[in-house]
Amino acid sequence: MEITQENKNGIQILKIEGRLDAASAADAEKTISEVINSGADKIIINLEELRYISSAGLRTLLVAAKEIKSKSGKIVICSMIESVKKIFDISGFTSIFDIEETEAKAIESF
Repeated sequence: MEITQENKNGIQILKIEGRLDAASAADAEKTISEVINSGADKIIINLEELRYISSAGLRTLLVAAKEIKSKSGKIVICSMIESVKKIFDISGFTSIFDIEETEAKAIESF
């Protein structure tokens, strides 16, 4: 798993590539938490290059959502491939997160 960061007009964009599973969840949680604690209140998590997410990966995103909500911020998830979207649907995470089809639409949602 690899996470790249970019700032566009005050919005932090995190692109997660590879697999977000038990082996990588702790690193991802640490990275996202650092971004939130640095003062970011608008975060897009782009999953365009994420090929697999496990329950540990879902938990990481849930922890991040709770953390940013406590600071009156918002996370938008975008660009999921179909297999990852199915996992979000089955787990009920589509009702927890704001999800957009593209990064551009995610930016507009702020």
